[in-house]
Amino acid sequence: MNLNEIIEHARGKVLNPTVSTDHEILGACGADLMSDVLAVVKPEAVLLTGLCNPQVIRTAHMADVRAIIFLRGKQPTPDMIEMATQENIPLISCEKGMFDLCGKLYRAGLRSFESNMNGSHD
Repeated sequence: MNLNEIIEHARGKVLNPTVSTDHEILGACGADLMSDVLAVVKPEAVLLTGLCNPQVIRTAHMADVRAIIFLRGKQPTPDMIEMATQENIPLISCEKGMFDLCGKLYRAGLRSFESNMNGSHD
C-alpha cells in the first residue's frame, strides 16, 4: 500500500512535508516499546505509536521503518521533526488511537509486519 493511501485512511497530517510520502509500505507495526520494535518489526514497515520522544526516530532509523504515525494527536518536537527529516522518515500525526488505526489499516489490506518473539512470522 502506498504511504499516501495510509495517510488518507488515518486522516493524518504530514509533519515534515519535504520528505517524500510517495513510496510503498509493505506492512505495519503498532508498538510503544521501542525494544519490541527492534526485536520484531520487519523492514519497510510503518510504525504506529503513542510514544513521542527522540528515541522513536532513532529506533525507526535502526529498524528500517519507512514512516512513523503518532497516535492520539501527539505532536513531536521541532528537534524530532528535524531528526526525522534528516533520516528521510515521514512523520504523521493522527487523532485515532492504536486499536482503531491498526484495525482500519488491516481492513484496508495492510498486513502486520511483526514477527513473534520466538522468530516465527504471521
